[in-house]
Amino acid sequence: MDLIHQLISFILHIDVHLKEIIHMFGIWSYVILFLIVFVETGLVVFPFLPGDSLLFAAGAFAATGAFQIALLMIVFFIAAVIGDTVNYQIGKKIGTSISPDSWFGKVINQEKMNKAEAFFNKHGGKTIVMARFMPFIRTFAPFVAGASRMNYRYFITYNIVGAVLWVGLCTMLGYLFGNIPVIKDNFSTVLIAIIGLSVLPAIIAYFKNKFVAKKVV
Repeated sequence: MDLIHQLISFILHIDVHLKEIIHMFGIWSYVILFLIVFVETGLVVFPFLPGDSLLFAAGAFAATGAFQIALLMIVFFIAAVIGDTVNYQIGKKIGTSISPDSWFGKVINQEKMNKAEAFFNKHGGKTIVMARFMPFIRTFAPFVAGASRMNYRYFITYNIVGAVLWVGLCTMLGYLFGNIPVIKDNFSTVLIAIIGLSVLPAIIAYFKNKFVAKKVV
């Protein structure tokens, strides 16, 4: 429980923690930011790490001179692309060998893998790009893409496009608006709003699917 509280505190007060990281590690802060984004996008068991909020907060610090904005965006971009690529390869290696009796096997079974493969073959690009802006889904999408044997050339193209849009938009929003007094004074509220907007498409899709299912029945 303490770990969950600490994680929530880290996400909601990421501006404070970033300030501490910069003070303690200096230039090595880029490495730490790289690792956070890489783990959040690259390891399917860590979907709860900060993504959008981290990019926004780091962009705001870049506006104060704590980071070089160009270098920061390059670091985030490389971490995001490599993270999704590793996640894809993990899904490709172990996705089809997950035990059907395990919790993960029940969530992603062979039938769902087949459906995912058909879905990615039809809407793969849109899925990978849109998933960048959705917490949790951002972590699972490349894993499912790999497990469903989505064409890698197709995947890497949209992986790069999604990373450019995600890093560019979230980081530049922080860089341009993160230090406006009203936003800076209510940073935690702004981060909650960013997270809320990120998960909104997934919530809408969930209720839309439930409504369609009920209508069919």
